Amino acid sequence: MTDLVVIGAGPAGLSCAIEAQKAGLRTLVLEKGSVVDAIRRFPTNLVWFSTPELLEIGDVPFVVSTVRPTRMDTINYYQKVARSFRLDIRYHDPVVGLGRDGESFLLTTGHDAIYRARFVVVATGYFDHPHRLGVPGEEQAHVSHYFREPFEFFERDVVVVGGRNSAVEAALDLFRHGANVTLVHRGMKLSEGVKYWILPDIENRIKAGEIHALFGSTVQEIGDESVRVHTPVGVTDVRGQHVFVLVGFLPDTQQLLSFGITLDPVTLAPVINPGTFETNVPGVFVAGSVVAGRNTNKIFVENGRLHGAAIVRCLRDRIPRIS
Repeated sequence: MTDLVVIGAGPAGLSCAIEAQKAGLRTLVLEKGSVVDAIRRFPTNLVWFSTPELLEIGDVPFVVSTVRPTRMDTINYYQKVARSFRLDIRYHDPVVGLGRDGESFLLTTGHDAIYRARFVVVATGYFDHPHRLGVPGEEQAHVSHYFREPFEFFERDVVVVGGRNSAVEAALDLFRHGANVTLVHRGMKLSEGVKYWILPDIENRIKAGEIHALFGSTVQEIGDESVRVHTPVGVTDVRGQHVFVLVGFLPDTQQLLSFGITLDPVTLAPVINPGTFETNVPGVFVAGSVVAGRNTNKIFVENGRLHGAAIVRCLRDRIPRIS
């Protein structure tokens, strides 16, 4: 019997585990990949919008030599934190089932392991479930919903779909490493949330004709080497030997529903007590970006890392033996 099982070893899950361990709870973390696995799969050259102190957990200082940490800085930091607290994390073993057995929960993993816990925190994020356009051709091999690095696409025709940070940064990175880039965005201008230091860069590249941009436009079909786009002036075919669909992410609604968690029909956010993050299933909590459902611009690492403290305060009231 474990007091608490945390599903997910991202920043929010690690923070929950640390707070629980400090409170004296026997705590186990189950992770389908590696520590902060989503951050590991971010673009190679990513630089955070936030400064390092906003990413800290467990009162462990995040010290870097620059104003904003890189992806590599961040992975190294969270690995150091996990090791520092000697967290019990079972890696590369996804949770595939959650059920109640009397007063406790039984969690089943992909490796056929079974764990029993008094309480459960679901901190699975959303990075495994990119939002899809739902158009013909989207499942082809040259279409990707993630961007890592640009070098493979030198002197190739690349279409980037989206108008927020992921799409803008990918378009700039591809352009600077020799790709011929077309940016397709359904809005009439780029998102207001684009990082302020890259917004002038992308706007100047578009103005100079170095990156071709189609605003107010939507993809209708993806072919072998072209993309059919509906624009304000009609339908046009854009050359695209590679296509990056970078339009955001959605929570794993199937898993949440299988756990018995009720979701808001519009936002797909779990229905919770906002003060404790407890779901409609007594004893099951959520933490991190999964709390926001499809509104992925509401909860980030910066505020999701704070959920653990609120959850553990609630658990302390439930378990009197913890001083």
